[in-house]
Order: sequence, then structure tokens, then C-alpha cells
Amino acid sequence: MNTNFHSAKTVAVRAVCIIAVLWLAACAYLYSVMRRAPEDFGRVMAKIPGPVPFLIFPFETLWLRARAGTLHVGDRAPDFTLAKLDKTDHIQLSDLTAQGKPVVLIFGSYT
Repeated sequence: MNTNFHSAKTVAVRAVCIIAVLWLAACAYLYSVMRRAPEDFGRVMAKIPGPVPFLIFPFETLWLRARAGTLHVGDRAPDFTLAKLDKTDHIQLSDLTAQGKPVVLIFGSYT
């Protein structure tokens, strides 16, 4: 009886270790996908069923770390291009800052 208990305990410990290694590998993969372009991340997430990643993995923590970036208070903003509201042209941040005028970026939703 003691041998059966020891054998069952060994199997259980091995199973838990295998599950932990698979969970860590999946977390590492999910983190690496989060660091890619949004289109790539969307393609991968579209293949994952339902709320699985949100329930099983520390999704929010991984997301906040993966998308944290390297900017700090006082750093210059990275250059980017945006379409005008009327879609007639594009504006580039570096064009505005080259004029020596301050630029204020307001992020929000107006819907």
C-alpha cells in the first residue's frame, strides 16, 4: 500500500511539474506575441478560444510589461504620421517640431 501511495505521489508531482513548465512556456510565448506588431498579435489571439488567455494566464501583467515601452518623463516622443481628420493629407510629428513650436498630444475618445 505504501508503494502505491509513493508511486501515485511521484506521478502527481511529475504531472504538476509538466503542467507548470507548459504554463511557463505558454506565458513566454504569449509575452513574445504581445511584443510584436498589433496585427500579428491580433492574428494569434483570433486563434485562441474565448476567454482562455484571460482566465489561465496573467494576461494584464504580461500586457503591461510587453507594451510598457522605453520612454520616460522628459524623453522626446517618437516620430509618427497621422491622417488628417478630413483624410486629405497626413501630418508627421517631426514636421511640427521642426517649426520650433510646442506640440500637445491629447489621447482620448470623443464617441
